[in-house]
Amino acid sequence: MAQAIWKGAISFGMVTIPIKVYSATEEKDISFRQVHVADGGRIRYKRVCQECGEEVPYSDIGKGYEMADGRMIVLEPDDFADLPLSSKKVIDVLEFVPADQVDPLYLGKSYYLAADGGPGGKPYVLLRDALEGSELYALVKVALRSRESLALLRTHENVLVLQVMLWPDEVRDASFAAPDSDIEIRKQEKAMAESYIDTLRGEFDPDQYHDEYRHALEQVVEAKAAGVPMPETEEEEPEGAEVVDLVAALRASVEAAKARRAGGGSASSAEEPAKKSAPAKKAAAKKAAPAKKAAAKKEPAKKTAAKKTAKKSA
Repeated sequence: MAQAIWKGAISFGMVTIPIKVYSATEEKDISFRQVHVADGGRIRYKRVCQECGEEVPYSDIGKGYEMADGRMIVLEPDDFADLPLSSKKVIDVLEFVPADQVDPLYLGKSYYLAADGGPGGKPYVLLRDALEGSELYALVKVALRSRESLALLRTHENVLVLQVMLWPDEVRDASFAAPDSDIEIRKQEKAMAESYIDTLRGEFDPDQYHDEYRHALEQVVEAKAAGVPMPETEEEEPEGAEVVDLVAALRASVEAAKARRAGGGSASSAEEPAKKSAPAKKAAAKKAAPAKKAAAKKEPAKKTAAKKTAKKSA
């Protein structure tokens, strides 16, 4: 599901239609990185101030307007706050114009409009059905990405489409590209050109055409990727390892608590019998030690008795 880039409402007379705006198109071109040919390393660019020569972080970068005389005017966020964006978050319907009067030269990026919430569904369908088959476009004014634009509301596959337009002063004068007016075309030449056009006449079906260059380039990239080893990456601890350790520690704590309860005491009382039994073992060891000494003293007495019997027999 695409992500909405804008939320607002269509002002359709006394009817307000809450909508979400989604980009209707996406670029499919293959993008390349600038790399060092010798080792394939990425080439990165630093943001360096021309005046002081220091690298500037994004947080310190502002907007500046260079005057014709070379002066640089730095604008602050407050300078943009009070600008007259009357159509902010609102798509104002100005009038309805014939579709065949709109030159495609004025058309820009397209956006899908989706009804935002249950209550907005009925007025959305009402405007969509009213435009469908009317051969009219709704001319509107909208502010997208802090820029006010003219736009058209039209239908496409049961969906309302917002088609952003250029302002009239953004369309250049075409007179410089016009050929010389003294060129004459004969009737036979025009007739042959019209005949060729009729031969190639067909229904508009863009699905039958494909970007063959991009497809071939993708195959080249995949073929070269088969011979390029995967980059070596340092082994990192998996995310959540600390959580697993905490869970294990908590589980051990629960088991210890159950064992203490089964023993009928707290942690200190469970440890006390162990402490008491240790001195008892030491005392028993001390008692056993004098007994061994006494046995050792009796052994010499046995040896002297053995000597006396040996003398008598002699």
